[in-house]
Amino acid sequence: MVGSDSSAARVSQCASSRVITPLVPVTLDAWSSTVWCKLEYLNPSGSTKDRIARYILTKAMRQGTLKPGDRVVEASSGSTSIALALTCAQLGLSFRAVMPEGVSSERVMMIGAFGADVELTSAADGVAGAIQRVSELAGESNTFWPQQFSNSDNPEAHRQETAQEVLNQIGAASVDLFVSGVGTGGTLVGVTQGLMDAGCQVTPVLARPIDTGLIAEPECCSFSSRIPGVVDGLSSIFGSPDLPNVREVEVSDVEAIDVTRQLIRSGFPVGPSSGLNFLAAVRACEQHDSESPVAVTVFPDRMERYFSTELFHGGEDS
Repeated sequence: MVGSDSSAARVSQCASSRVITPLVPVTLDAWSSTVWCKLEYLNPSGSTKDRIARYILTKAMRQGTLKPGDRVVEASSGSTSIALALTCAQLGLSFRAVMPEGVSSERVMMIGAFGADVELTSAADGVAGAIQRVSELAGESNTFWPQQFSNSDNPEAHRQETAQEVLNQIGAASVDLFVSGVGTGGTLVGVTQGLMDAGCQVTPVLARPIDTGLIAEPECCSFSSRIPGVVDGLSSIFGSPDLPNVREVEVSDVEAIDVTRQLIRSGFPVGPSSGLNFLAAVRACEQHDSESPVAVTVFPDRMERYFSTELFHGGEDS
């Protein structure tokens, strides 16, 4: 139980801040396929990570494992940390984000704006180094570690929320394809499971970014992909045992960034993972057995956190 009426009120207020994001059909000139895109960048902090931050922290407070006055710590390259910083501000908790050196300055500024602290670890140690540092901090008293990479409440948030919203919004008998890049795996696993719960014969598609090495690193130089928030090669415990028949579609970093710029010019203020997801969804549609499969993906975050990156500082069209 939460320890005070004021804390319970904060939990209720935070839980009620959930936004039901639009699901819209998107087609770009270069391809005939239409993809249904969930505009997750319209969440309060600007990314889909608001869902897991709110779900994990409010549940922990209701159960008493997270208490007023505790500190939350997490390893994240940016979006999860921003979402946790916002949610902790709503709940009256302190927060420290630990991430590898090289993250965009916009992300650090956004986290700090919510009153949270940022600790940078060696870029050479990558996400693993940040996780190791958080494991040390988590041993301190009055400290809560959400453990986004292994907490089953991560995909459960998408199973209970994102998938249900898609089902209510799609206007189709079933969803054939759900496409997502993988950082923790929570979105791909949770949404697919929620759609399967409703009887959809859905195929989960992992959008795999391929690092061509042709563009400058926009974020964390230890990532093998240049697409921030998509950690190529970081296996999640939410992976294949939970999902049958996972397909993979490869998209190069250059292609993903080019498509992201096209989406921005079409009026969607998104980051590079949206370009990755959209192009992977188009390719999955082209490879599908049926002529017009119903494909759903997410636009995970907003473009503002990438102003200093390759998305806005590379290529003839930037």
